[in-house]
Amino acid sequence: MLKTLAASLLWISAVATAFAAAPNLPTPNLGKTVGPADIARWDIDIGRDGKWLPPGEGTAAQGAPIFVAKCSACHGDGGRGTEQAHKGLPAPPVLVSDIKRKGIDASTTSIPNYWPYAPPLFGYIRAAMPWNEPRSLSDYEVYALTAYILAENKLIDAKLVLNAKTLPKVMMPNRNGFLIRFPEITPH
Repeated sequence: MLKTLAASLLWISAVATAFAAAPNLPTPNLGKTVGPADIARWDIDIGRDGKWLPPGEGTAAQGAPIFVAKCSACHGDGGRGTEQAHKGLPAPPVLVSDIKRKGIDASTTSIPNYWPYAPPLFGYIRAAMPWNEPRSLSDYEVYALTAYILAENKLIDAKLVLNAKTLPKVMMPNRNGFLIRFPEITPH
């Protein structure tokens, strides 16, 4: 056992010495240096106050056909859920509901009672939807889809043009219904 251990340590030492003596060995060429342009493509956070919202705009009327084409297969007609969702089976969430809910759990989340601020809803759609083609929607399409979903939930007037100035002004019904877990480190 000691012989094997000594031989192993000797071998490791010899390999380490060989690498140290030859510092100009070629690298394995894995990956590439990440530059500012690469980071900018993925730096798509949206603040709850609307900070970092991109240029663009959209209305509910513009969002309706986009929803039919890109969203209704998973979220149902008008965002009102699929047959599976109505049976309580695992399914994409129901986005539009007339039911007024109190409290939140996995079975009762909806746009009005789950999202405390409207801009992050835009950010989520922009980054993650449609699930099979995330980040494939233009900012104009995302504004239109956000307007459509908010209008269908009766949270905004259907004629409102959503953009970087109007979206942060949307008052979500459950804005004050969340407890901040770490208030001492949460930006105001």
